[in-house]
Amino acid sequence: METLSSNRSFGGIQSVHRHASAETGTDMAFSVFLPPQAIAGEKRPVVWYLSGLTCTHANVTEKGEYRRVCAELGLIFVAPDTSPRGESVPDDPDGAYDFGLGAGFYVDATEAPFAANYRMRSYVERELPGLIAGHFPADMGAQAIMGHSMGGHGALTIGLRNPAAYRSISAFAPIASPMRCPWGEKALGGYLGPDRARWRDYDATALIEDGARVDALLVDQGEADAFLETQLKPELLAEACDRAGIPLTLRMQPGYDHSYYFISTFMEDHLRWHARRLG
Repeated sequence: METLSSNRSFGGIQSVHRHASAETGTDMAFSVFLPPQAIAGEKRPVVWYLSGLTCTHANVTEKGEYRRVCAELGLIFVAPDTSPRGESVPDDPDGAYDFGLGAGFYVDATEAPFAANYRMRSYVERELPGLIAGHFPADMGAQAIMGHSMGGHGALTIGLRNPAAYRSISAFAPIASPMRCPWGEKALGGYLGPDRARWRDYDATALIEDGARVDALLVDQGEADAFLETQLKPELLAEACDRAGIPLTLRMQPGYDHSYYFISTFMEDHLRWHARRLG
């Protein structure tokens, strides 16, 4: 593992690292904020943050405004990339932003030519946690997961599939049901093939319909989000949670859009919500 940068912030350390990933077959970068308690040698809870379309680890690292609260609460904050990268990694043939590089959708692809590299599910669920556990003072028995847009979809689906691994799950403007929106239909079809039954493992609403259960979910959604009606559809998640008896706190925020102005505004709320559940 190579350290690309390291900076003091709020008494902690914000760093960026790169390593050779066995899952993706590429170099992968990620960022880690260690709060002062971790620097002092304490093992601290981990909050995972999964980013959205076109993003890398850098978007939330530079614009998420999480460090002050993480330093106060003693939370380690980890932000991976959204897809494999490199000259040999296949991209959208038309160069579109919503598939290929920067748009891994947190799936393990099965279709050529994407199956060799696009293994973001296994990378986030297994490989990167192993690296964090081995190199940082992380309490891997106290993990939370959150994300934005495509990363909100990732956080919900990874959390719902692994309820024993994550004590809490939240999302900002998640793609609530990729099977029922253009972004998701393109991505899941391209990575997994045409059999829609195979897509259900990567759809939070479908996972709940199929029996996945967690204690609670927190979702913030901007009412002025340009993607709200066509791509995000939080009402589908709300309906599934209501039928399943899963307590969902869905907060529709007037005037807020899809940007990091929205995310940074409510980041502290989410971190405090996770901290209460992480103990």
